Amino acid sequence: MKYDAIIVGSGPAGVFAALELVEAGKKILVVDKGKVIKERVCPIIAGKAESCINCPSCSVVSGWGGAGSASDGKLTITTGFGGNLEEYIGESALIELINSVDKVFVDHGADPNYYEPKGPMVKDTIRRAAGVGIKVLPARIRHIGTDASREVLDNMYHTLKDKCDIMMNTFVEDIIVENGQARGIVLADGRRFEAQTIIATPGRDGASWLETVVRRLELPIASMPVDIGVRVEVPDSVCQDLTDHFYEVKCLYNTPTFDDRCRTFCMNPSGYVVSEYNKGHNLVTVNGHSLKHTKSNNTNFSILVTKNFTHPFHDPIGYATHIARLANMLAGGGILVQRLGDLRDGRRSTASRIERGMIEQTGSAEPGDLSLVLPHRHMTDIVEFLDALNVIMPGVNQNDTLLYGVEIKLYSLRVQLENSLAVPTVKNLFMAGDGAGVSRGIIQAASSGVVAARSAIKNMV
Repeated sequence: MKYDAIIVGSGPAGVFAALELVEAGKKILVVDKGKVIKERVCPIIAGKAESCINCPSCSVVSGWGGAGSASDGKLTITTGFGGNLEEYIGESALIELINSVDKVFVDHGADPNYYEPKGPMVKDTIRRAAGVGIKVLPARIRHIGTDASREVLDNMYHTLKDKCDIMMNTFVEDIIVENGQARGIVLADGRRFEAQTIIATPGRDGASWLETVVRRLELPIASMPVDIGVRVEVPDSVCQDLTDHFYEVKCLYNTPTFDDRCRTFCMNPSGYVVSEYNKGHNLVTVNGHSLKHTKSNNTNFSILVTKNFTHPFHDPIGYATHIARLANMLAGGGILVQRLGDLRDGRRSTASRIERGMIEQTGSAEPGDLSLVLPHRHMTDIVEFLDALNVIMPGVNQNDTLLYGVEIKLYSLRVQLENSLAVPTVKNLFMAGDGAGVSRGIIQAASSGVVAARSAIKNMV
């Protein structure tokens, strides 16, 4: 069967590429290894299993809507973070595109209200943070919520399902390239589908698949950053001044000992720590979400340490997953949790010490010792960042603060792309989203899908 375009992946990048293409009247096929949003239910989260039962496709990180739909459904309506799309299309074009994408979310049911940092408290926070070397990036935030985002994404599915072909629960084995041009895809069962254009948007969970494709086609790689860290859980009161005025505070910090770049990511007021199951790598990592209608008494956020590797290193995903697998090994197959005080004292945490503390643990995790997992350099960076954050989050570096590990972001392989998001060495092949290293969040992933689709439309005859 011949299509104008085939989209591999139905995360934000894939969904928004599809919306753009059907609006232009193109015949398209969307293929994803996961389930539709209504069927994306994790047995553990649903209380039907005590441990991972190795579903064929993990509903936490794959399927319609991508991994972001199972986190906190937060849209960062600004430039400066959330991805690298600005490098391709420029800041002014990105601002216009973000606003356009945001409107589509609202039109499909997202909360029309958003948080916008302003006022004396915001200015004072930025000033105090700067005094200890932290750069605070104010951002407009639209919080859809993990629960409400499912409805929004389901509405997008119903918008598309009668206008294009959608194949879920279907694994794409490879992209067909002949004579330097993308021709189609081949599925795991051997079926082949042809198209004039291929747009690969595999997301974080599909990053390892994309890496395999990139290696086979010998596509150029732009850079290889690795994001590894922990998820921090504290009482709401520690972050309340910030979350009331920022909702999510985005902080950048260069650590004093190693001069590494650290950042906060995905802050969830009154949220929950959750586990992500990556079937492709057979490992469990940590994440967090916040619901629209169900609240905890804790706020969680991640601290990620970014390292850029150069030649001869060529396996950033392998490096990150190796560290995550160490945590799984020590935790008996899950994730670890440790009190900050125990980490500083050089001892593993125990269930009794955590229970005696002031924080009621929301994530299912095994008490342990993260210093046996994370490199010394990363642990030093994280502790130094927490000490600095205490200036704007008083109490964040106290002994009972919980650290869950590890959190990794598998968009480490960044493919070299043209400004149109086209692969320079293969005609009619485009890439977008987190898996290709273009974005690091829902709003820029969706925006990158629009860029790729518009570029593809211009090339179609």
